[in-house]
Amino acid sequence: MRILVTGASGYIGKRIIPILLEQGHTVICAVRGKLRTEKQYSEESQVHIVEADFLDPESLKNIPKDIDAAYYLIHSMSNSVDAFQQMEADCAINFKNYIETTKVKQVIYLSGITNDSKLSKHLISRQNVEHTLESDVYALTVFKAGIIVGSGSSSFEIIRDLVEKLPVMIAPKWLNTKTQPIAIRDILSFLTKGLGREELYNTSHDIFGPEVLTYKQMLLRFAEVRGLKRYILTVPIMTPKLSSYWLYFVTSTSYKLARTLVNSMGVEIIGKSSNINQLLDVQPMSYTKAVKLAFVKIEQNSIASSWKDSFVSSRSKKRVSAKYINVPEYGCFKDIKQRKVKSEARTLEKIWAIGGENGWYYGTTLWKIRGAIDKLVGGIGLRRGRTNKTSIQTGDALDFWRVLLADKDSGRLLLFAEMKLPGEAWLEFKVDKGIVYQRAVFRPRGLAGRLYWYSVLPFHGLIFNGMINKLANA
Repeated sequence: MRILVTGASGYIGKRIIPILLEQGHTVICAVRGKLRTEKQYSEESQVHIVEADFLDPESLKNIPKDIDAAYYLIHSMSNSVDAFQQMEADCAINFKNYIETTKVKQVIYLSGITNDSKLSKHLISRQNVEHTLESDVYALTVFKAGIIVGSGSSSFEIIRDLVEKLPVMIAPKWLNTKTQPIAIRDILSFLTKGLGREELYNTSHDIFGPEVLTYKQMLLRFAEVRGLKRYILTVPIMTPKLSSYWLYFVTSTSYKLARTLVNSMGVEIIGKSSNINQLLDVQPMSYTKAVKLAFVKIEQNSIASSWKDSFVSSRSKKRVSAKYINVPEYGCFKDIKQRKVKSEARTLEKIWAIGGENGWYYGTTLWKIRGAIDKLVGGIGLRRGRTNKTSIQTGDALDFWRVLLADKDSGRLLLFAEMKLPGEAWLEFKVDKGIVYQRAVFRPRGLAGRLYWYSVLPFHGLIFNGMINKLANA
């Protein structure tokens, strides 16, 4: 089958594509910027990448007409706290209008469980998208899931941050809300086994794990798996806004995502039983087993995808595109350094391992201070880290940077700053003919940008010299 995957560079999309390929399908990946995905699948003859922005109907013409099925995995919940509902509605309408002109027979949509009498804006939006996607031209299959448990998922990483950083938690009362978490492996099983099943055409099914747990119980079970003793006291005085700030400062989430999650966490996510488990032969695993399997992937350094690598984790609206890969030359401040290397291969390995737990090789305390300042002024700070300790892909998040280009064959790594700045900043590394080049470029915005550059210049001299020396001497 020829299958369209929307949201192909997202958390679910990046995990479902390899499964579809293993099953012998041809996959058309719809992404807003080819640079994020074309190198990843450059050796896959059964993968075709097209640029399509579902907020721009004209761009959808790049999607081929001869497709048999499509996965709708687009969510805009964190691009804007107030506007995401309209964005999700617009995306769904544009998708439906175009897909109805193709040969598609089935659309599979991953939504959220919406059985509570009082729903959050996020869940209302998911419900509205489901109704929008209904069609007389193609069949719609909807799987509605609760909290997803898996390495790299937003809920998993937030729980991990809370458990591993706070021995004692004074937490909001929504920690007593009940939910039915489900493992990412089970989500993928439902999504792939439901493909082409005519008995599932124009049906909707809740999919969920075997246990009903409160968020507090999830935190304590997580702590047990990690061998940690944790104490949680819930208090009724935390407002949603205060709760959002609590998540924002303690975890790696953005404030926009924290607000959306807090609004949803007051809603019970309890699924309605159906015959879907028997029909597709999927028996969802327990929460504890899902957490243990997630840490197997983490310990093997083989996380397939992370929410941090999506633009949900970014405060920037700029997308990975050629516009930012072409680093400007004029009207910019620059710090350019080069050194002879002892070993090109070792220097490259060190560059490809930069950031996250490995640090930036020099002035670690200064990097942490810069990250803390960014967090205090509403930025993302350093807490996103990196998904994989030794490999980098175009589009990945890397602390408060975004990877614009990661081409190890040509020895070039280009990063774009996503911290709060009065301007735009790039950091580039390149290894060529026994020389490592390091270039920092800052394009200021007004007087504030120029004052910022001169204020940090003394620190740049210290940090950038130390960093390139460490890389050259690898």
